[in-house]
Amino acid sequence: MNALRLAPLLAAALLAPFAVAAEQLVITVAHDLTIARPSETITIPWAEVNRALPGALLQKLAVKDAAGRVLPYQVTNIAPLAKDPEQKGVAYGELIFQYDFAAGEQSATITVEKTEELAPVFPVKAFARAVPERLDDFAWENDRIAHRVYGPALAAPSEPPGAKEVLVTSGIDVWCKRVRYPIVDRWYNKGHDHYHTDEGEGMDMYSVGPSRGCGGTGVWDGIRLHVGRNYKTARVLANGPVRAVFELTYDTWAAGGVFVSETKRFTVDAGHNLDRIESTFAASGNTPELTIAIGLHKNPADKGQNPQIDDIRNPADGWLAQWVAQQTNGELGTAVLVPSAAFAGFAEDDRNLLVLAKVAPGRPLTYYAGAAWSRAGDFTTSEAWLSHLEACTARARHPVKITLEAAQ
Repeated sequence: MNALRLAPLLAAALLAPFAVAAEQLVITVAHDLTIARPSETITIPWAEVNRALPGALLQKLAVKDAAGRVLPYQVTNIAPLAKDPEQKGVAYGELIFQYDFAAGEQSATITVEKTEELAPVFPVKAFARAVPERLDDFAWENDRIAHRVYGPALAAPSEPPGAKEVLVTSGIDVWCKRVRYPIVDRWYNKGHDHYHTDEGEGMDMYSVGPSRGCGGTGVWDGIRLHVGRNYKTARVLANGPVRAVFELTYDTWAAGGVFVSETKRFTVDAGHNLDRIESTFAASGNTPELTIAIGLHKNPADKGQNPQIDDIRNPADGWLAQWVAQQTNGELGTAVLVPSAAFAGFAEDDRNLLVLAKVAPGRPLTYYAGAAWSRAGDFTTSEAWLSHLEACTARARHPVKITLEAAQ
């Protein structure tokens, strides 16, 4: 989460209305790393935008960098169907945009202005939706990678037997993209057989089954992994063009003497191969702490690929990674990161490599999970993928700091 510091002028504005409306909201974004931070996502509470620019509307806004370049942005709602009878933008939640920090660049200035002209419609680079037409799948993507999880219709018994596919799993699937534009709707429209073949846009070549897939969770009792079933409900909270946010709930399951349920909130940002996931568990009784296991499938390659799989554990930074070299399907990197004090080591079972984390029921466990495909061109070697994970860990541990100032 971005740290937010109000400059003196804006802090004074919190105590009294602006005597004269500001013409700009000036945003200074700073950090203390020397590495590049491409696609750094900046979130500003809309209440602060509205204080500096009263009456600003999402469709009549310009977000610009110091060179005057217009940056794509989105504005979220506070809640679905939130009311704004006076059309003042009070139902808005956050202003979201991104900035690319070059290596060594530790500060940037962004301005937000009201405009008379309509803002352009920016390309959608983060997207999520339920897919009831495919047995209740839920799918999401950004401009780098795509994923899906499986819903209740897929888990339901088939009547008569064999009339439909049946799969009970709370694992996370990977769809590998080699294009920057959205593909989820196109691939579902093409049909199941087609998206298992690379026809130029990418392919579904990841094998999930009952494993954790790429970042699914369970409860670890020290010997055995206890996992839930397919997701129960889904709710989309924000849907691009820069960021998609959604929640999935998982019904109660038995976990070694305790009963647990789970709510996952996914934050999917454009330009990132890893999603930020917050899992919150409820537990029966007076359970003070749970050991949560976050997994990667040990052998996620398609049949016949004869994969060479490198498993890499980094206890210092709390992450687990794979690099899977396949016979004809290119190379695949996957990872799970727990870059916090919650990290509690590693384990494995027959199907999964596991990262362990300690969390109290009712408190969110934040972790990152995702993948990259060599044919996308961003990470073509294991070394490049591991270097990227080191940078992701550093960014998670060193969030940007934001200062706001209203200017005439």
